[in-house]
Amino acid sequence: MSSNNKSEYIVEVKDLKQYFPVKTGFGKTVPLKAVDGVSFAIKPGETLGLVGESGCGKTTVGRSLLQLYKPTSGEVYFDGELVTDKNIKSLRKEMQMVFQDPYSSLNPRMTVEDIIGEPLDVHKLYKTKAERREKILELMELVGLNAEHATRYAHEFSGGQRQRIGIARALAVNPKFIVCDEPVSALDVSIQAQVINMFEDLQNKLGIAYLFVAHDLLVVHHISDRIAVMYLGKIVEIADADELNENPIHPYTESLLSAIPMPDPKMAKERQRIVLEGDVPSPMNMPSGCAFRTRCRYATEQCAKECPSLKDRGNGHMVACFNK
Repeated sequence: MSSNNKSEYIVEVKDLKQYFPVKTGFGKTVPLKAVDGVSFAIKPGETLGLVGESGCGKTTVGRSLLQLYKPTSGEVYFDGELVTDKNIKSLRKEMQMVFQDPYSSLNPRMTVEDIIGEPLDVHKLYKTKAERREKILELMELVGLNAEHATRYAHEFSGGQRQRIGIARALAVNPKFIVCDEPVSALDVSIQAQVINMFEDLQNKLGIAYLFVAHDLLVVHHISDRIAVMYLGKIVEIADADELNENPIHPYTESLLSAIPMPDPKMAKERQRIVLEGDVPSPMNMPSGCAFRTRCRYATEQCAKECPSLKDRGNGHMVACFNK
C-alpha cells in the first residue's frame, strides 16, 4: 500500500446517482434512476460484495465508479483523491474492471499476448519489446495460463480461460482496486470455483481491493469481507458477510437468503422460503417512499410517505427499514 494514504479507504462512494434519460414519446424524456444515492467505502485489500436481482443497478454502480458512465451526481474518492474527468486517465492504472462476459469483452482479432499487453502499451509501462513480453508471460503465469497460449486467439479458449485472460489484462497495470462485474456468471459451476479461488489468491499476493458484483449470494458470501444488498438503485443493507448471512434484517435480504438452495434436505425442509409478492417496479415509475414497499409484508403508511435511510444497528450492520 502507498505510504501517503490520505484515507483509511481505497475507494469511497458518496451519494452516487446515475440517471439515464429515456424517451417516452412526444419529445418527452423520463429519468431512469439506475443508481439512486448509493454510498459505501472499501478498505485496501478488502472485498465488498454487491448483490441484488437483475436490473437493480449493480453493474451501473461499478461502471459509474470507473467513469465508464459519467455519474449524474455524487462523489467517488480513490485513495483520498476525488475522481474527476481530469484525473481519471491517470487513475485508470489504479482502478480496473473485469467484465461479465469473457466472450464479448475480448477482441477476437487480437492474440492473447496483445490483449494482455494492451494496457502496458497504453500506459507505456515497458522500455523494450523483451521487457513487454516478459511482463505478459509473468501475468499469464499468475492467472494460470501457459506461455504457449500467448500466440493464440481468444476464440480458441474455453470460457474459464477467457476470463483468466480478462483478469490478466486487468492486472497488467498493477491496480489497487478491481471492479469484478459478475465475473463468474457466464461460467460453468466447476470453473466458477477455480476462478473465485484465483481471485482470492491474487488478493492475498497483491493486496488488491475488489468490488465484487454478483447475484449469487453463495459466491458472494464465500469471497466477500462485507456484503451490500441493492434493490432498485438503492443499498438496503450492508454488513459483514457472516453477520449478513446469519442475521439478515431487511425483508428483501431475508427473501434473497431464503432462496439459496440447501445441501441438507432436513435443514431445507425446516427453513421457510420467503416468496415475495408482486413484480419489481419499473425504475422509470418508482413507488413513493421505500421502493420495496410494494412487495413487503411489513409495509406501513410511513413506508409510502418517506424513504428509509441506512441506520447502524450495531457493529456496522446498516439497514434501511422502518419496521424491522
